[in-house]
Amino acid sequence: MGLDGAMTDSAVTIVPEGEIAGLITPQIAFDAVEATFAAMSRKSAYNFPVIRESIGHADALYGFKSGFDRDSLALGLKSGGYWPGNEAKGLTNHQSTVILFDADTGKVKALVGGNLLTALRTAAASAVSIKHLAREDAKVLGMIGAGHQSAFQMRAAVAQRNFEKVVGWNYHPEMLSRLEDTATELGLPFEAVSLEELGAQSDVIISITSSFAPSLLDAHVKPGTHIAAMGTDTKGKQEIDAPILARATVFTDEIAQSITIGEAQHAIADGSLTEGQITEIGAVINGDHAGRTSADEITVFDGTGVGLQDLAVARVAVDLAQAKGVASKVDF
Repeated sequence: MGLDGAMTDSAVTIVPEGEIAGLITPQIAFDAVEATFAAMSRKSAYNFPVIRESIGHADALYGFKSGFDRDSLALGLKSGGYWPGNEAKGLTNHQSTVILFDADTGKVKALVGGNLLTALRTAAASAVSIKHLAREDAKVLGMIGAGHQSAFQMRAAVAQRNFEKVVGWNYHPEMLSRLEDTATELGLPFEAVSLEELGAQSDVIISITSSFAPSLLDAHVKPGTHIAAMGTDTKGKQEIDAPILARATVFTDEIAQSITIGEAQHAIADGSLTEGQITEIGAVINGDHAGRTSADEITVFDGTGVGLQDLAVARVAVDLAQAKGVASKVDF
């Protein structure tokens, strides 16, 4: 503070984790992420290279995602990662904080709790892909994975199509109650099925796991399916069979991440897919790419998760927190 006790221009806005649920709805997250993907495709926003490392402690993966949007002037980073032992401690396995900077001066502008924001922005990304790529008559939603993120994914997805049923599979079947409870909350019947049956029934499939080996195989996927592969964000991870991408029309949030740490890394490595065959979904949003062109076409969205998504929802959270009087400020 200054000598008169007033807050100076160096004050940093703090939006704690506990306030995010009252600020950011799935629709707000959807709008922010859709606009971000569009800006990326226009080249007015760009992500910086991702840093993601195993720290050799608590089996944790830790890193940074960052970027800059010249239109909104969102500049900053998300710092955090994945602590697999957290659930046993009553904590979310994914832990993160978003730091925003003033694009004009470089000064720290805000600190925002990033855990719920990450879940909401990740679910928003798959929902954006469903809006722009899934068949309009999609009726069955298939869910692979029943972890913390799966409920957010399902809630965001059902807002995009008139789904009549949810089917689900998880490596640990005892966790499927999360999917069933979420489907019940949404007024939809749920059925636990094999992967073969999931592929046979589903018009849209969301895969949200941390697997290093594919669960969904090429033989499982029927024509016309849209797949949102949302779990692969690290070199070596894999959720779906590489031949699926080879016969699908492939879209992503960012091509550079898709081919290095995303689901496409494996098809790229075996030569069955080229970088030029991958389209950023922002091009579909902006009308520069047709997206799905036939009812039988298989479409895949490789959702790697980009820093600009985090910055977009965090920027909105700061604005709303200030408007609602739930943000605090600290001289810094």
